[in-house]
Amino acid sequence: MIPAPFRYVAATSIDQAIGALVEYGDEAKVIAGGQSLLPLIKLRLAAPAVLVDLAPCGLSGVSVEGSVLVLQAMTAYRDIVRSPLVKEHAPLLAAASGVVGDPQVRNRGTIGGGAAHADPAGDIGCALMALDSTMVVQGPSGRRSIPIDEFFLGYWTTSMADDEVLVEVRIPSAGDAPWDYQKFNIRSQDWATVAVAVRGDRVALASMADRVIRATATERALASGASLIDAAALADEGTNPPADLRASSDYRRNLACVLTADALRISRSRIVPRKPS
Repeated sequence: MIPAPFRYVAATSIDQAIGALVEYGDEAKVIAGGQSLLPLIKLRLAAPAVLVDLAPCGLSGVSVEGSVLVLQAMTAYRDIVRSPLVKEHAPLLAAASGVVGDPQVRNRGTIGGGAAHADPAGDIGCALMALDSTMVVQGPSGRRSIPIDEFFLGYWTTSMADDEVLVEVRIPSAGDAPWDYQKFNIRSQDWATVAVAVRGDRVALASMADRVIRATATERALASGASLIDAAALADEGTNPPADLRASSDYRRNLACVLTADALRISRSRIVPRKPS
């Protein structure tokens, strides 16, 4: 289909992008890699009057500051998968990035775009939740940090203001903490029917509510010393999974428990005993 007419702003700096958002208000929409927004615009499910493109900002790259992995918001999934720093400090993120869409999506799509899109079935949001990430956003008043637990508010909705842009994702390194990512989808390269991300005793779920959520009952059980099987059986507690053409709510609840059991078991198998010093 042909998109509705819109004005295009190629922002060469974050300040210019923020200025455009202030000027055009809720008529403007930020675009990063375009792999989520453009299909909606083509189907006229979204019709922003102004499109603010962050691509010219060059906001891409991976670094380490102390014990924190820092990813610039325009870093492509492809680069995350290939990054030695990501593999060392947050291998869960590399695994989740490697199953986002297809190669074309991974070449163009970005971590910031995926997170800000806030799809409750999104791989990146699920991984970032398990990684206890911090989202750094910038607006007219400067930068502020949002804990990932406070970032997702509902379907395609975040706690960013309309005039703010996501600029960085910060992930604390957890050393040798066990991790795994399990995703069930009916078709290859599709969104997750259910996905589970595990790092340590922190467990995140996708497609189990109107946002990416934590399996808090499972986390409490792990903290109390319960077996992995018993803890995984609680993964669906407190969830509200949707029912759609891909799965019923009950099917998703059962699947969440099964995938959580697999993720916990596989994550623990990755633990390598430290050599004595």
